[in-house]
Amino acid sequence: MGITAWGPTMWMRLFALSALLGAMLTMAAPVRASELIAPFVGDYVGSAEMVAADGTRIPRDMNVSIRANKEGFTVEWTSTTRKPDGRLKSKSYSIDFLPTDRGGVYSAGMRKNVFGHSVQLDPMKGEPFVWGRIRGDMLTVFSLFVDENGDYEIQQFDRTLAEGGLNLKFTDWRNGEPQRTVETFLKRQ
Repeated sequence: MGITAWGPTMWMRLFALSALLGAMLTMAAPVRASELIAPFVGDYVGSAEMVAADGTRIPRDMNVSIRANKEGFTVEWTSTTRKPDGRLKSKSYSIDFLPTDRGGVYSAGMRKNVFGHSVQLDPMKGEPFVWGRIRGDMLTVFSLFVDENGDYEIQQFDRTLAEGGLNLKFTDWRNGEPQRTVETFLKRQ
């Protein structure tokens, strides 16, 4: 039977099959990093008390800036500790996140290799191994450190979208034991 001999029913079936295949391909298409990060883009500020494993409370001021970039996104954050004697101690970080073959999972491009490509650091050299993920309304950044004795530390920053900003939950574990935690609201600027 030639194509010209197909009746209207066959053409309707072929059209329906084409539409179904098109819809399946659209659903399977990877979501671009810029689409996933878009709701998080902005500048946020807040303060909280870091709670150490021994219960000690340490006041902190925090800010985070999240930006889309050419390939993925950048997260920059600063944490400022107020010492009892009035001194301030700040730590700042800026990390570019690049898409991986796993949807919503991002590698950290923390340095450039000899070819100019962003690559991850090596935790076996005492450098942090960092990655991120976006699941729904939560952006999480993980940092893994391995010390010279083989002990490990994992830091987890959960930043969840909330009305007017982000809810931040930070947890620091050493060899599976929680060391420090912070939970606070960061207001969108």
